[in-house]
Amino acid sequence: MAGIHITDIEAAINYWRDKAPSPDGVTLSAEIRALAEVYALMVFYHEDEADEASFPARALAAWRTWYDTTPDTPCIAICSTSQGDAVCKGCGRTFGEVQHWTDMSPAEKRHTWRRITQENTAWRFNRYAERAAEGWVRPATPAPAAAPA
Repeated sequence: MAGIHITDIEAAINYWRDKAPSPDGVTLSAEIRALAEVYALMVFYHEDEADEASFPARALAAWRTWYDTTPDTPCIAICSTSQGDAVCKGCGRTFGEVQHWTDMSPAEKRHTWRRITQENTAWRFNRYAERAAEGWVRPATPAPAAAPA
């Protein structure tokens, strides 16, 4: 099983702080409390990742709600693995990651996202950053113009 990185837990806590703000500046939502408990233990034990399999159910549910708001795939529709590259120039995933993406767990996907973001070499981070920022989807092919009457 993959681990859930502490930065993803921080992002999930911040998501819930925006979604369910404290009514009095002290009280936390159940989701934040669940995530904060995991976060505190990770800090105490100097851990960067929490094992997905042993994540408390309430914290995992809160994390998954945040995860569902993130882009599913780093793909920008420029896949060089289809041309034989071991690592895609477009998104930065390995051939195996591209092939097994739909079978990967959310934590495994986030692990891949973290790696390609830290490497910062894929075209999604430079040459084609606008596609990544727009959540690029292949545009429909325009219909041919009608002949003038």
